[in-house]
Amino acid sequence: MAVRAVRGATQLEDDVRDHMLERVAEMVTDVMESNGLEVDDFISVIFTATSDLHSEFPAYAARRLGFGEIPLICARELEIEGSMPRVVRMMAHVETDLPRSDITHVYLHGAAALRRDLTRVRAVPDDE
Repeated sequence: MAVRAVRGATQLEDDVRDHMLERVAEMVTDVMESNGLEVDDFISVIFTATSDLHSEFPAYAARRLGFGEIPLICARELEIEGSMPRVVRMMAHVETDLPRSDITHVYLHGAAALRRDLTRVRAVPDDE
């Protein structure tokens, strides 16, 4: 079984704790479903958040999904002029039989515009 990295991102409408937990849980769940993953397949997850988000740790949403024994860490996203606001990103390291080319990265809501260059992206804008 190989170790692969899978990415995800979501944009929040507002910096509200329950909204943060909902959007991050949606992102993590969508990454799992899109790649046929279970919690036990995860090695570790890095979450980043833009500096305008501070209502909750994104990792707490994953903890509530059963990621209690998976190493998780939260970090601050770089503040680049013109970058998208209110975005939580994740990079998960997983064990999977999927070849790298079959990994599906998930970009939800406004973040759907971030990585259209990837070949396997499940982008879900807000209007869906």
